[in-house]
Amino acid sequence: MPRFRNRRFRFERLFFGGATLALVYFIVHPKIALGNEALRITDAWVPASSQVGSDVALSMTIENASDNPDSLLRARCPVANFSEKHTVDRGEGSPAMRAISAIPIAARTGAVLKRDQFHLMLLQTRQPLVAGETFRCTVTFQKAGTIETEVRVK
Repeated sequence: MPRFRNRRFRFERLFFGGATLALVYFIVHPKIALGNEALRITDAWVPASSQVGSDVALSMTIENASDNPDSLLRARCPVANFSEKHTVDRGEGSPAMRAISAIPIAARTGAVLKRDQFHLMLLQTRQPLVAGETFRCTVTFQKAGTIETEVRVK
């Protein structure tokens, strides 16, 4: 009888240890937990600007095929010193942009980022942005992690 209990104890340790490791893995790597339900970025673009040091709006479409909402936390682009997430408030008078901490991405739909709604601002461009050129940006989401996307200059 002692041999049986010893085998059972080893089985329980292996089972619960493996289950714990799997749980920790999916918490640490949420992109894997979502499987093929990651976010997709399309039609990313900025307007052309001949002036170094200017601020330009980065527009894009973000599609969320997941059942879980997400949030855009940051963007990093080599053509600008900084980036900010903005929304446009429409109250009395003219519309006003204001910085926000995150841009919500709804589940099973997504978001279209454009200048008169939610959008990203690339601040203090480091070089002229010439129409027809492209560059890459890294966009970080709360759950989906980091996605690299190509941005067109229009």
